[in-house]
Amino acid sequence: MQNNRLSAVGFVVAALFSAGLAQNVAQHLLSPEELKKVVPTEFFFAAQKAPTQPRNASGFETAAGKFTFAALVDASGYSTAIQQKYQGMLITESKLNIGGSELLPGAYGFGFALISSS
Repeated sequence: MQNNRLSAVGFVVAALFSAGLAQNVAQHLLSPEELKKVVPTEFFFAAQKAPTQPRNASGFETAAGKFTFAALVDASGYSTAIQQKYQGMLITESKLNIGGSELLPGAYGFGFALISSS
């Protein structure tokens, strides 16, 4: 399960960086020290909050000084439905264009549900 979560976050972060770099607006990737300053210690979702995992975070700063970053969320004490829906968080201060779809500035929770074929 943990490997699936890491793979999922890796995919989302890679897509974000690709989108940012393709738009030629990324000034630089955030260092671990910069991530400690910008990634919140908790992520609020569904009238609840869960700790973030800064060690599993990545992000970039645009030339305009705006941040976009993603991190895993520790929802292990919550129901399976919550764990599947909120495995990670994404915060962006600027519009993103990902695969032709526009993502407005804001905070987003994301997750992935494994579907069995039986």
